[in-house]
Formats: sequence, C-alpha cells, structure tokens
Amino acid sequence: MLPQDPVILLSVVNTRLRDGCGCLEELCSQEDVCLEELCAKLAAMGYTYDRESNQFK
Repeated sequence: MLPQDPVILLSVVNTRLRDGCGCLEELCSQEDVCLEELCAKLAAMGYTYDRESNQFK
C-alpha cells in the first residue's frame, strides 16, 4: 500500500521506480493502484512522470 501523504508518496514512488520497477505501469500493477489517480496526485504537486528517467520530476 502506498502512502497517502503526497510528499511521502513522491519519495516512495521514485524510490521504488529506481530500485526495482522498470516502468510506472509495472509499479501500479504491483501496488494495485490506478495509474491515472497516482499521476493526478503527484501532478497536483507539480510533478509529472518522465519515462526516460523512470521517475517523477
């Protein structure tokens, strides 16, 4: 389960993307979370997913 706090969520998601998930879709599948909802939560803080670096920036 991913954290609800947006700042902690960003940190956890980027760490998991860096340490083991090949892409955002894989992470969402592993965590059973909606990709669009996750992106919307992080977009509300000004972050978008960068596929090339496999992280939210």
